[in-house]
Amino acid sequence: MKKLLITTTIVFVVLAVLAGVAYAATGTTDPQVLRDLARVRQLTAKYHDVNVAIADGYAPAPVCDALPGAGAMGYHYVNMDLMMERGVRLEAPEILLYAPSGTGVRLIGVEYFEGIGAPDMAVDQLPQPVAPAPVLFKVPFDGPMNGHIPGMPPHYDLHVWIWQPNPDGIFAMWNPSVTCP
Repeated sequence: MKKLLITTTIVFVVLAVLAGVAYAATGTTDPQVLRDLARVRQLTAKYHDVNVAIADGYAPAPVCDALPGAGAMGYHYVNMDLMMERGVRLEAPEILLYAPSGTGVRLIGVEYFEGIGAPDMAVDQLPQPVAPAPVLFKVPFDGPMNGHIPGMPPHYDLHVWIWQPNPDGIFAMWNPSVTCP
């Protein structure tokens, strides 16, 4: 009986520690969300080699995006074919996020993007009501927001910091632990 009690206690302690680690890394202990995040990590691991990302159609934007006081997003590598598709797919992030490193860039996360209007259209010009935000990982996307550069449509987006921890949360827009040159 004593051996069973000790074993049960050890199992509960280990499970509590593992749940705490999962929550600390993602802000959730939801098993489906954790499986989905693991799936995205698995599918994007090959993009640690930026040349593989480029070969798969991800083109680098020339600017490392940062916001003083908030952190940075890094360099956006955009797959225009995926961006032009309607809807979002867990297995196909439209944007890969890279941070500068001593040897080039390193993969830090992904961004999902859903355009909801014509290029350069403002959110207030969209037919009302505006389409609801997409949801992945049980999290609604940020937005709607205007395009950030000429030619970008109004959109929703969701940043997922799967390769670089973010003290503000795995789904926060900006990552204070990322810096741009």
